[in-house]
Amino acid sequence: MTTAPLLTGLARTTRGSGPGLLLAHGAGGGIEANYGPILDGLAAQHTVVGVDFPGAGKTPQSGTPLDADELADQMVAAADAEGLETFAVSGYSLGGPVAIRLAARHPERVTALILSATFAHADTRTDLAASIWQQLHESGQHTLLAGYLNLMAPSEDTLNTHTPAQIRDSAEQLASDIPPGTAAHLDLVRRIDVRTDLAHITAPTLAVITTADPLISPALQRHLATGIPTAEIAELPTGHLPFAENPQQWLKLITDFLAQH
Repeated sequence: MTTAPLLTGLARTTRGSGPGLLLAHGAGGGIEANYGPILDGLAAQHTVVGVDFPGAGKTPQSGTPLDADELADQMVAAADAEGLETFAVSGYSLGGPVAIRLAARHPERVTALILSATFAHADTRTDLAASIWQQLHESGQHTLLAGYLNLMAPSEDTLNTHTPAQIRDSAEQLASDIPPGTAAHLDLVRRIDVRTDLAHITAPTLAVITTADPLISPALQRHLATGIPTAEIAELPTGHLPFAENPQQWLKLITDFLAQH
């Protein structure tokens, strides 16, 4: 695995060999945080390239609001730097609309699109959840924020396998790992809207619906999928954290789809 900065200061992680696969991560996450448990599996058959958005991983924070077009183009720049002419794109959560924007702006480059636990725009419920998350981060109440994420991200079944004391301990550990760019990511969650891009997607698309997701409702995820002419749907019975709750099944859905395309 190699980690290198782009010319604009965005760090990229590259692993494996074979057909190209770009990764776009979620708000308050990063390539390692969101794809780490399945990176080796993805890299077994692909050249995997992931870019950490500003304020995540080894990428410094941006002094300006994040822009979906710029993030999409930076992902393409990372592919160029690794010599990839074409590639599949996997977008998780916030990475989903960024991946959609990339596919709409560079259709000739994209061979397949995988969208997991994601959305085309933030509905009222998602905007409220992101707003609270953003305010807690900006206020510096990171332990309280971590507790909020423990409530909002895992499925109910997964959450209830832990005791309240375990959840409190988890929140204290998670608080120190929250990326500094989280508020900027959430600002983009609340602004981004790729609904007009959906009908123009031509690449084979898999929408992985996390059916027990308390953060991004399955209904909002399905609404995205129905707007893409080429989309097929796969259900994954997890909350918003497939990489933590069922990484092997998530990996299998992605790799099986890529093997077909």
